[in-house]
Amino acid sequence: MRAHYFQHVPFEGLGSIEPWLGSKGYDLTGTRFFEAADLPDRKEIDLLVIMGGPMSVNDEGRFPWLSLEKNFVREMIESGKPVLGICLGAQLIANAMGAQVTANQEKEIGWFPIHAVTPVDDSVFRFPPSVTAFHWHGETFDLPAGAIRLARSEGCGNQAFQLGKRVIGLQFHLETTPTLARELVAHCREEIVPSLYVQTAEEILSVSPSRYQSVNDLMGGILSYLVR
Repeated sequence: MRAHYFQHVPFEGLGSIEPWLGSKGYDLTGTRFFEAADLPDRKEIDLLVIMGGPMSVNDEGRFPWLSLEKNFVREMIESGKPVLGICLGAQLIANAMGAQVTANQEKEIGWFPIHAVTPVDDSVFRFPPSVTAFHWHGETFDLPAGAIRLARSEGCGNQAFQLGKRVIGLQFHLETTPTLARELVAHCREEIVPSLYVQTAEEILSVSPSRYQSVNDLMGGILSYLVR
C-alpha cells in the first residue's frame, strides 16, 4: 500500500499521521510544493493526505501549482480513493469540488472545542460530541455539493465534512504534535493578534501531553475509517 502526501510549507508536516501510516505498513511518498510540483501517478496511490499551509486556495496567481493540485485532488476523489484534507487541505478539497473558500468572520488560532453535528446519514464518520482541537486558520469553506457537515465550532460553522464514503476534510488539526505546534508559532507568530478565538503563544504551547494524545488518537480513528 502506498500513501502520498501534499505538503505546502516546510513547517506543516504530517505530525502523528506519519507514525500511524508506518504502523499500518504503508509506503510513504510526498510532493513538497515549496520545492517542486512533482505529482505522482494517481493510479499508484492508495491514500492521499493534503496538509495545511498559510496560503489561500485562491492564490493561484502567486502559487501556480495550486491549479495543478486542485485538478489532481478532484481526479483522486472521482476515482473513489481515500482522500484526507487538513486545514488548507480541506479547503482545497472543497474548492476542487466547486465550493467557495472565503475569509471566516473570526480567526481561530489555538486550542478550541469543536462540536459534532448529528449527520442525517448514519454511515458517515461520527465525531465525539465535543473535543478540543488545534486551530490555525483565517478562512473557511462552503460545503461542496453532496457533502455532509460533521463538525462546527463557536467561531466557524463548517469545521469538518465528508464527501461520499472516502473523503473527509478537517478545518482543524488533529495531527498536531508539540514539535508542529512550536514550528507554527515560530513561523507564523505575526498572526497571533489578540482576538476572541486567538490564544497567546504561551497558551498554545502550554497544553498537556494528554491533549496532544487525545487529538492524535482521533486522527488515527479518522484514518482507519477512510481506509477500511
